Amino acid sequence: MCNNYLRFLIIDMKIKKILVSQPKPTTDKSPYFDIEQKYNVKIDFRPFIRVEPISGKDFRTQKIHIPNYSAIVFNARHGVDHFFRICEENRVKLTQTVKFFCVSETVALYLQHYTTYRKRKVFYSPTGKLADLAGVLKKHSSERFLAVTSDVQNEELVNMLEKSKVNNDKAIMYRTVSTEFDKKTGFDYDMLLFFSPVGIASLKKNFPKFKQDDVQIGCFGAATAQAIREAGFRLDLEAPTPEFPSMTAALDNFLKEINKRVRK
Repeated sequence: MCNNYLRFLIIDMKIKKILVSQPKPTTDKSPYFDIEQKYNVKIDFRPFIRVEPISGKDFRTQKIHIPNYSAIVFNARHGVDHFFRICEENRVKLTQTVKFFCVSETVALYLQHYTTYRKRKVFYSPTGKLADLAGVLKKHSSERFLAVTSDVQNEELVNMLEKSKVNNDKAIMYRTVSTEFDKKTGFDYDMLLFFSPVGIASLKKNFPKFKQDDVQIGCFGAATAQAIREAGFRLDLEAPTPEFPSMTAALDNFLKEINKRVRK
């Protein structure tokens, strides 16, 4: 988190409307909904990026031979979709001994769309956080892991794999591109949260006249932070940090500090 972000705040300013540039959570248990109630703010979820497949032909240029791997790592449901699509396009048959490691139970259960779940060895992070999947991978250190990813590097995934210290490779199976917004789309937010450098490119493409002024901008990941600064924007909130390892934890603290400032 930026140590000096409060110097940009107006004394009587209050965050009322926040845009999270990700899909809306599929569960009511998301911390974002708790934050809405706790601080009486409105949070909109509007993805600034979308996922597109890469062809089986393009995948083969990576020289990744899927049968060489005994364990597959998924950090999102669309990763599951594209993995099995690539397998089908390249006529890859998975043996029953292949293990699947997922960021959450939700992603793990999504495997049922493609394989018989009860006949598979499926593991997932106990907290639903990617960082905590490292400990699960360590318990299976003899496996050779293949992590399914996009063409845009996911720092959280990379850090988790490094932390686990297991034998792994990453396979690009889909692309992350900017979402096209309707020209009439309203954009009246007090705060914007981004999770990918592509999201920043999408902001500039879709809203070329956007001026930050008092709008607060937060992000997750060093690459996204760099993209924000290079775009000429002010970065007011950065996660993860040792104290606030998730975007929601950082946002909760940010709003708490603002409320303290407003009440003074």
